[in-house]
Amino acid sequence: MKLLVLNGPNLNMLGIREPGIYGNGDYKSLVKYIKESAKEVGVTVDVKQSNYEGELVTLIQKARLRYDGIIINAGAYTHTSIAILDALKASGLLTVEVHISNVKEREDFRQISYISLYAEKVIMGKGFLGYKEAVNYFAERS
Repeated sequence: MKLLVLNGPNLNMLGIREPGIYGNGDYKSLVKYIKESAKEVGVTVDVKQSNYEGELVTLIQKARLRYDGIIINAGAYTHTSIAILDALKASGLLTVEVHISNVKEREDFRQISYISLYAEKVIMGKGFLGYKEAVNYFAERS
């Protein structure tokens, strides 16, 4: 099984941006954690991050023929991007939405998730562990 893990805007700033919400681990540590978690269950992952909506859309579109599923933390685009939702739908790939923080306990504008309209599963508020849970979800389905 091969998964694409997509991280949206500002996730490259982990460890710097609001550590009280996102923790002290940096983005490099997150990528290492995801790859180690995948290896433990025999899953291959490619981890990508972009601050650009169009780039995320293009990565999702290209994933259709290359991957078995997508794990996505679209960051702020979760709450604004119909384009990312449409790309996920077009891909037809099983998708799990992940958020490091519990967005349901945050600002009103974060209460809408366009990604959730397509994602089979949503994991939030578990920090880095949420990514491991998502990888394990895919591994258990295969």
